[in-house]
Amino acid sequence: MVSEVARRCEVSTGLIYTWRRQALVQETDPAFVPAKLVDFTSSDVVEPAMFVDFPNGVKVRIGVAAPCDLAAAIMRALK
Repeated sequence: MVSEVARRCEVSTGLIYTWRRQALVQETDPAFVPAKLVDFTSSDVVEPAMFVDFPNGVKVRIGVAAPCDLAAAIMRALK
């Protein structure tokens, strides 16, 4: 499964395991991330998208049609 995800997102399996290991040793307490519900029935919504708001204020919006490699490259660049 890890190799499949890594291949699909064009990252090495080692990077997946590194991210997993880093996530498991987080020194901060677990926290809930506030979620905002969006009314997708409104006529101004073109397509659903992935929204990522980082603690430093950076906001990333990735459209559902974006290729996986583009989304992975954006997330790597913001790491």
